[in-house]
Amino acid sequence: MKKLASILSMTAMFIAMMASVAFAADDTTAAIDTGDTAWVLISAALVFIMTPGLAFFYGGMVRSKNVLSTIMHSFFIVAMISVEWVLIGYAMTFGSDIGGFIGSLDKVGLTGVGMQVMANGTIPELAFVAFQCMFAIITPALITGAFAERMKFGAFVVFILLWAILIYNPMAHWVWGGGFLAKLGALDFAGGLVIHILSGVSGLTVCILLGKRHGYGKVPMLPHHLPMTVLGAALLWFGWFGFNAGSALGANALAANAFITTQAAAAMATVSWVACEWMHHGKPTILGAASGCVAGLVAITPAAGFVAPLPAVIIGLIGGIVCYFAVAVVKEKFGYDDSLDAFGVHGIGGTWGAVATGLWCSTEINPAGADGLFYGSADTLIAQLISIVVAYVLAIVGSYILFKVVSCFMQVRASENEEVSGIDICEHGERAYNQSIMSANTLLSSNAEAFASENFTKPVDLK
Repeated sequence: MKKLASILSMTAMFIAMMASVAFAADDTTAAIDTGDTAWVLISAALVFIMTPGLAFFYGGMVRSKNVLSTIMHSFFIVAMISVEWVLIGYAMTFGSDIGGFIGSLDKVGLTGVGMQVMANGTIPELAFVAFQCMFAIITPALITGAFAERMKFGAFVVFILLWAILIYNPMAHWVWGGGFLAKLGALDFAGGLVIHILSGVSGLTVCILLGKRHGYGKVPMLPHHLPMTVLGAALLWFGWFGFNAGSALGANALAANAFITTQAAAAMATVSWVACEWMHHGKPTILGAASGCVAGLVAITPAAGFVAPLPAVIIGLIGGIVCYFAVAVVKEKFGYDDSLDAFGVHGIGGTWGAVATGLWCSTEINPAGADGLFYGSADTLIAQLISIVVAYVLAIVGSYILFKVVSCFMQVRASENEEVSGIDICEHGERAYNQSIMSANTLLSSNAEAFASENFTKPVDLK
């Protein structure tokens, strides 16, 4: 009996210990909201699909001989920046703040980042890491539209990697990681300052430094596959709900507001862009509609979680108009070769969106935000304007320095012969389409470009 009692008492103690461990485990995970976590992970996947969508969007707008190199830019960035983000990017952006300028390296390699709930949050930090990784990926991918069809792949790799480390990570820390712009009161719900202004202005800087494509303004450089571009725009629009609504970091009312403001602005900008194009050129185009929707998505991004649906419609309306003006009038006036209008859509659209946030933001929508000019306070608008200037200066100066440094060690610009032959075959040794089934119009276009080449001096035998 004594032996049985001893066994029973030991069993009871063991059960009690296991119960206490189980309760402790429940305590560590009690704050994790499975619904919020699921939404953030789904949103991360939605933002991921935006970069392949961007590859289609850009790929359809270039000439057939450069479509693979254009798609390769976005696809390779997905891989390269993912590695950079895990190794050092997250630490630089969201590590412990150092003087308001950069995160410490205490989280290098995601050291100490586990499955525990984030401070003052409802999701595990790893979910936040995954979500922000997708933002870090698409930002440099946007730049590539400005220098499409004329940059060497090796120089592209080095420049983009340095840009992500030395320009994107610091700016993201300044705004989202507790840096000096956040302390100043800057509001950027999902990336107008950090993503669109930074990428658009950097793209403009690089395209000016590279120079115009050979034959630009003399040889037709029309989109080779508009259905591909429309598919890309549709994927961007789809993924943008994760981009903006996911930035609420939870399945909540704020996410719902960001979702509907995103849809309203994109739809209105599509209409306003097409209307401007129709009046200006006499015909509405599908390329204009696709560009307009992206312009509206860019414009609402910084404001999505701070403004109501009606201001979002106004933001989209004006966003479509100003971006169309930048693409159809300003670019032609100044003559720079922003190949796929990265600056006209993302730089200008992001700038307008950041300003609009300072006009229409309201604490009734987001108590964690601030009231804008139309709600009785000019402080937020002033903070937005200062932040815009900071983003422009960082993008211009930083991109200029990085470009010059890279050009000291390698050839950045493709040669004239390589441009005429096509970047796909010269840089990657492959073609997107079988040349034997190319249409006569495509062949005639290629001949026209050859005639424009200064190296093409021999007469062509047309017999």
